[in-house]
Amino acid sequence: MKLQFLGATRQVTGSSYLLEAGGIRVLIDCGLYQERAYLERNWAPWPVPPSSIDFMLLTHAHLDHTGLIPKLRAEGFDAPIFTTPASVELAEIILTDAGHIQEEDARFKQSRHKREGRKGPHPVRPLYTSADVKEALPLFKTVRYGETLKLNKRVSAVFHDAGHILGSSMIELTIAENDTTRTLLFSGDIGQRDKPIIRDPTVFDRADYVVMESTYGTRDHAASSPIGDQLCDVINATVEAGGNVLIPTFAVERAQELMYHLRELVDEDRIPHLLAFLDSPMAVDVTEVFRRHTDCFDEEALAVLESGVGLFGFPGMTLVRSSRESKAINRIRGTCIIMAGSGMCTAGRIKHHLVRNVSRPESTIVFVGYQAEGTLGRELVSGQRSVRIHGQHQEVNARIEQVHGLSAHADRGGLLEWINGLKGTPQRVFITHGEEKGAKSLAKDIQERWGCAVDVPEYRSTFDLS
Repeated sequence: MKLQFLGATRQVTGSSYLLEAGGIRVLIDCGLYQERAYLERNWAPWPVPPSSIDFMLLTHAHLDHTGLIPKLRAEGFDAPIFTTPASVELAEIILTDAGHIQEEDARFKQSRHKREGRKGPHPVRPLYTSADVKEALPLFKTVRYGETLKLNKRVSAVFHDAGHILGSSMIELTIAENDTTRTLLFSGDIGQRDKPIIRDPTVFDRADYVVMESTYGTRDHAASSPIGDQLCDVINATVEAGGNVLIPTFAVERAQELMYHLRELVDEDRIPHLLAFLDSPMAVDVTEVFRRHTDCFDEEALAVLESGVGLFGFPGMTLVRSSRESKAINRIRGTCIIMAGSGMCTAGRIKHHLVRNVSRPESTIVFVGYQAEGTLGRELVSGQRSVRIHGQHQEVNARIEQVHGLSAHADRGGLLEWINGLKGTPQRVFITHGEEKGAKSLAKDIQERWGCAVDVPEYRSTFDLS
């Protein structure tokens, strides 16, 4: 049994792991790299022939876990991709959007480079196209939580709720080799406990090998006032200043949570009844997926639905699909709330809104989630006074605020609580999906707690687990 780490190694995006066991090759996740320092990996040939992979298992639909699937398909991958029903629907939305963005960005760069008479560091062509996405989608197959998926006579998989986003999973693989049966657990992205809408992450009794994320390996979520109070303070202060509230928003989970909290504030008359926009066709589509998959909701959300109150939306809230509607937002006078993708400001409509607001001292940019190193979002929350957007430098005069408590990831304490739920000592733990400092810090704590081997793999490193 061999395990190769093809991404999310000492950095946060590009999750992908290749397991060779029981006579088959299984790829767990196939994520896009989003940090600038690693973008060239998106363009590199796949480390093994894509046609040699027998199955793909997806922990969840986020782009840093699914975003290279269309490229892999175009290079010869033609095997089933198993994930939960909600993740299948979300992945179609996310990948379709990504294909459009790849094409739009390529056209924009071609025009800009021609105008400036220069060439960029990467080919001026899309990484993949919308047509490539359509070719990949028929490969997706559904598997429900708790259902045993037999990949062959020696390898089976069970998907468990990760509590990260709708449909997210931890994947428990059972491998029978050489008269020995072992379990290999992939944590995926571990969610926070007690979040609205979805259930808490699953806790396990045992596992022989564990591959776990470390996004918040050195950090606990800041002790903070309730999310509604934080949003209330920021919005009311911006209304008084006469600016706009911009919220870079992840289309999956974060947008729906924000609407959930804003609806409560409006219902309680704690903020003015402002115009508000969810300026993201993808987030609008994702909200419809939420409405179809109430089977993933926790008891509190189900109780709200049963009372006859909608979870999402409120008077003044507009769900924006077309670019014409998006551009019209900029003609509005007075304060409005603009939620737009992407959440780390790496692409999408938020960049256009930032160009019009980031230099306005009366406006506020509100970040509601983790900002990976090398992203525009990280530059803004780090206090840079000048940033590059669409090839042009912009002065940062707007207020930069962070609302804490909305993260879809467990913090350091939550990660340790999750793995300490094991009742038996694992043989080996691998720490991934975190910046190097955080991954190594978490590895040290786990090694001290369990006394087992704990590794922080490097890119393309391979471990023999036989």
